[in-house]
Amino acid sequence: MNNALLALAGAIVAVTGTLLAPILSQRVLARVQTEQFERQQRAADAQWIREQRVAEVEKRRACYVTANSGYRRHRIELMKYLWLVHKTEVTASARADLEETRHSMHTAFAEAQMVASDAVLRELDAMTVTLAAAYSRTLLLADGNPQPGWSFEEIQTELLRLGDRWKNMRGIMRADLGVDPGQAGPADS
Repeated sequence: MNNALLALAGAIVAVTGTLLAPILSQRVLARVQTEQFERQQRAADAQWIREQRVAEVEKRRACYVTANSGYRRHRIELMKYLWLVHKTEVTASARADLEETRHSMHTAFAEAQMVASDAVLRELDAMTVTLAAAYSRTLLLADGNPQPGWSFEEIQTELLRLGDRWKNMRGIMRADLGVDPGQAGPADS
């Protein structure tokens, strides 16, 4: 009888294994698929975050290019206008060009206020204040009412001094974008 019980127990185990195998393999397969889906979801989330960071950096880069260009153009146009004031050769066209670059600079600054980092905004703010003061003093000089201590030479010196400040601002922008600030070229006059 021992052999019969042993055979019966073996048969029960074999039948039970045969019946449970599909259920167990389906559970293992479901667990593997769930883990694989979660891995894919984590990878997709990480990819989305990377893409968002790249898009954000690209948006800041475009903003910084626009701001740098707008501020630089206004400074150059202001220097040209100051020279025309000095030579008493101011024209309506020169004044219109100056105003156009000033408005472009303000537009670039408005965009930067929405996108730029705090460090870049501090630099742009300081640059805006300096350019606005030079603009105001240049117009007063053109009208024949210069402010005391702000002759042609002093305004010109202030505008030329902005070149060093430009290097600093450009370096901060580059650092904010993850570019080595030391790779910046010389400041434009």
